[in-house]
Amino acid sequence: MSLTTADAGVSAPRRLVWQGLGVVSVAFHLALVFSGLVPALVARPLHMALALPWLFVFAARSRLDALSGWLFLAIGEIGCLYVALNADALSDQYGFLDTPLQLAIAIALVAVALEAARRSIGWPLPLVAATCLAYGLFGQYIPGEYGHPGFPLASFLGTMTITEGGLWGSLTGVSVSIVAIFVILGAVLNAGEAGQGFMNLASAAAGRLRGGAGKVSVLSSAMFGSISGSASANVASTGAVTIPAMKRLGYPKALAGAVEAVASSGGQIMPPLMGAGAFVMVELTGTPYGEIILAALPAAILYFLTVWIGIDLFARRYDLAAMEDADRPKPRLVVITTLFFLVPFSVLLYAMFGAGVTPQYAACLAILAGVILLFFDAAFSFSPRRFLQRAAVAAMEAGRQIAVIAAIIICASIVVGVLGMTGLGVKVTSAILALAGESLVPALLLTALACILLGMEVPTTAAYVICVTVAGPALQHLGIEPLLAHLFVFWFALLSTITPPVCGAVFIAAGMAGENWLKVAASAMRLGVGLYVIPLAMIFNPSIIHLADRPLAAFAAFLQIAIGLWCLSFGLISPSPPWKRALLGALGLAICLMPSPL
Repeated sequence: MSLTTADAGVSAPRRLVWQGLGVVSVAFHLALVFSGLVPALVARPLHMALALPWLFVFAARSRLDALSGWLFLAIGEIGCLYVALNADALSDQYGFLDTPLQLAIAIALVAVALEAARRSIGWPLPLVAATCLAYGLFGQYIPGEYGHPGFPLASFLGTMTITEGGLWGSLTGVSVSIVAIFVILGAVLNAGEAGQGFMNLASAAAGRLRGGAGKVSVLSSAMFGSISGSASANVASTGAVTIPAMKRLGYPKALAGAVEAVASSGGQIMPPLMGAGAFVMVELTGTPYGEIILAALPAAILYFLTVWIGIDLFARRYDLAAMEDADRPKPRLVVITTLFFLVPFSVLLYAMFGAGVTPQYAACLAILAGVILLFFDAAFSFSPRRFLQRAAVAAMEAGRQIAVIAAIIICASIVVGVLGMTGLGVKVTSAILALAGESLVPALLLTALACILLGMEVPTTAAYVICVTVAGPALQHLGIEPLLAHLFVFWFALLSTITPPVCGAVFIAAGMAGENWLKVAASAMRLGVGLYVIPLAMIFNPSIIHLADRPLAAFAAFLQIAIGLWCLSFGLISPSPPWKRALLGALGLAICLMPSPL
């Protein structure tokens, strides 16, 4: 069995240690679901404490990284454990640090959180958080409306570190109680046959069609993305199969890479995970999880439908054939491997929508089903040894992924905490409204620009959180319902995955395809035109998010936008004369943005 990214390059004795830590992390987060109300100042610092070894030691790339990592780890563990063990007493201090020791621990915790995020995802997000911290500490010296009255150091840092704000805010609570559970579910499914099941089902469904390998990529990425929620992970997993298959069938290398990058980027907008965005949206909007995924589903389907249409047009242009019979799985194998993800997904959906239990409890039941399936392979042979191997891989991958997401969300929580304390979010909202002249379209364009710029340097979920905190109220002030405003911001925060100059999914796909990344990006932007247009179309056709309560209106809006996107794709990709392409493109854009009559 091949090793996952978490396993690669780790010696056997060390692997046992990390597997053990992964098991502890998994057990802790699952236990929280069944243990009743654990105080936030206990659960959230322990969540961070379990994440730190993965961030500072496991991910160390050099001896210097490892040595400094051990130092940060020791400091961070002391701080987290101090807060967790003294939670009751600290909660009575109402966010004010009483002693020099507490002040030192607060400074250390903030520094460790910033460094953990830097090691996980690079400089941009920690720099944004550090800038916000500097504003909170010294903003009283800024003249005019963008200053603030100032805070005592003990009060400011106390709010950041010993209350349910700052590091331990509600976003961190989402990471602890919901995101971690679904990450565990994804790790369990990926450790077994579910990933191959996605590929087999997609190959059987689309492999015989024109340009079949590209359409297989769309379907497999849509399904795999529903549990991975990461564009990069999606490219690395499904792209290893689909990109070589596309190149064998005559796809230009730039197109093969673009198809995989664009298809994989959809994983972050595809329910049920949406790259953890769905759960953050629950916290920020107060909308039930089930309503959010139903609201997000039509737009996600439209996105993949647009990519499908684009691939079909490219297939006509380059005369791309279907997959060979020998490359498509046998029907029996498709049925068997499909069960490895269909059973856990069925359990998950029935528990949430049939039995009415919470998403995290439903995910626990799906995890149990997935764990049982780890005993079996595609031949239905039962092997305890194989189970132990797969469970170890799942534990390591779950521990690592939980840690990375925790680093991102805890760092983003610093930004949200400072914006809330200082009132800067309200001031930026007012500035957006003033620049837009209280008009909707300029406000949308300003918000979209901010999302794109921030998303180029910050992971999608963090960019969404920061942007919606400052721009969301402005959009709502102009009459956009809260959930629609959040979905708009979330989609535009995702654009950086395929839009130069920073386009992570394109970089990975270009490397796998052996092509210049700019050529891949040029094709990806045409294939992924839905990512640019659908959020705007949702604003002008808000009924599309009301599938649950207004299904006919939602379907009418879906059909209208689908027709518009087909025309737009034809204008961008087909080999027709330029005048015809320009006319069709303009018509398609007009149809997408035309308000629905229902």
